[in-house]
Amino acid sequence: MQDWIADYIARQQAALATVTPAQLAPLIETLADAHRRDAQIFAIGNGGSAANASHFAVDLGKGSSDAVGRRFRVLSLTDNLAWITALGNDARPGDVLLTASVSGNSPNLVKCFEGAKAKGLKTIALVGAKRGKLAGLADQVIVIGDTHYGRVEDVQMNILHLLCYAFWENPQWVQ
Repeated sequence: MQDWIADYIARQQAALATVTPAQLAPLIETLADAHRRDAQIFAIGNGGSAANASHFAVDLGKGSSDAVGRRFRVLSLTDNLAWITALGNDARPGDVLLTASVSGNSPNLVKCFEGAKAKGLKTIALVGAKRGKLAGLADQVIVIGDTHYGRVEDVQMNILHLLCYAFWENPQWVQ
């Protein structure tokens, strides 16, 4: 059992190590720019990635916003079907759509990205090693070098936390 645990931890660390600061800095700037322009940030995902999208919206919308002194306009579209359908037509060019998807091929997320691109939204995809269609559609993409759902979702949450804490701990970055 301990060997399996040690192997799992080693593989998790290896998956996280596939993401570099140089890849993440532009995402922080995208979110800072959205905040400066008062643009809406939408987060989406399926399954565990939907939970990550919801968690991201809470952390960016509360903790990060409290630190910078003005709310990020962030919404997880995974939390409320009525809200999703009401906002679907209200997205504006320059708004941001962020997704976490292990496969990168979830049909509903691909369709959402296609619609977002047509409306002029900036798109960000955090995907697993298979990349999928989302990697080709996204303006900014982070590929996590693993295909294991749990490990990829964990790294996605590491990234989402990093994006939130970037402003929580450095509020001047939105100035």
